[in-house]
Amino acid sequence: MKVVSLAQVAERLEALAPNEPRIVVSGNFATPWELVQLAAATIPVFRFFVLNPQAGWPRREGIITETPFVGAGVRDDDDLKYLPMRLSLVPRLFATSRPPDVVMVQTSTPRNGKVSLGIETNLLPAAIEEVRRRGGLVIAQLNPQMPYTFGDSELVIDDIDVAIEVESTLPSPDERLADDAARTIGESVASLCSDGATLQLGIGLLPDAALDQMHHRRHLGVWSEMVSDGIMRLDRAGAIDVNRVMTSTFLFGTPELYEWADENPRLVMRRTEVANNPARIADQPAMLSINTALQVDLYAQSNASFVRGRIYSGFGGQPDFVSGALHSRGGQAVLALRSWHDKSDASNIVALLENPVCSFQHSAIVTEQGIAPIFGFSQQSQALSLIEHAAHPRARGPLAEAAQRMHLLGSD
Repeated sequence: MKVVSLAQVAERLEALAPNEPRIVVSGNFATPWELVQLAAATIPVFRFFVLNPQAGWPRREGIITETPFVGAGVRDDDDLKYLPMRLSLVPRLFATSRPPDVVMVQTSTPRNGKVSLGIETNLLPAAIEEVRRRGGLVIAQLNPQMPYTFGDSELVIDDIDVAIEVESTLPSPDERLADDAARTIGESVASLCSDGATLQLGIGLLPDAALDQMHHRRHLGVWSEMVSDGIMRLDRAGAIDVNRVMTSTFLFGTPELYEWADENPRLVMRRTEVANNPARIADQPAMLSINTALQVDLYAQSNASFVRGRIYSGFGGQPDFVSGALHSRGGQAVLALRSWHDKSDASNIVALLENPVCSFQHSAIVTEQGIAPIFGFSQQSQALSLIEHAAHPRARGPLAEAAQRMHLLGSD
């Protein structure tokens, strides 16, 4: 690894410009913004490959963004190339249809001949391995404020061609406080958790609200794509077994979370194809998968990706963890959402989805109205459970009428 100036990095990028390169970049809150902006200013036509690009993502003619999980920075980008794939399979693309020419990462500063990808491991190890095999370029943005995490996040410095030094505060998601409905949903989800369970949570207020109701539990484990402040608080409350290593692929939270993660030997970052592997998930005892959705229909199909027919996020790891949890001994796959969308004044439990399905066949659907168990139910019983236990009272009559038309009400 050679530490260079931004101007020297620009020279390396200019040499690649005629090939219209594909650049894989750290996503979420680990984006190396100086390198991203440099690429946008230096290369006329190229492709970014990134997970969950945040606000401020460069957009202009000549830049195409490819992603399996859409973030706020590209939701209304007409040139966006959304890849509808479960996350565990995405690393395969680097060796097949989407080979990288450059990988840009933000890392910690070197320690004992290594750097760490810190809060974002995810797809990056697979991308780095493939770009090195192809003779491409690995560029790092070294940041003293990036926590040093262990596991697949660690890179020997020889894996990096050139690096720049930039000290900057890592961003965090906007704080959202749980309201009464979120707390009620959290309590219901938490009631499904037993001592010794293994937790996975998706992004959002509702999974964190559930975690905050589990502080009395003991000997919990964590095998999750994401670790948030809710996991940190569980750990500090003594709910997580000190003899069980917590597994994650990225961190999504506050500076306090990042400080907690720094050189934490009980937190191990794993690459996506390991952490999201349904078989590995199924090996975890009493796996409790907690995810969210925008809508659920009477067939218990979830839409977690589309709003008004336009891609909003993506499959992410939800299909991987739903499948893995249901194959775990004592496992459950729980979907949490509000029963009613106040802004649109409409039910989030609908008769039939109009948008693509993200996941199905859950253990239970949880709203502020209650817990609707559905695993092993017939179509008729499943629809009835959703109407009676998950749907908002205003929606139950219309949903029952729709279920009758759909032949979903009647004897089991």
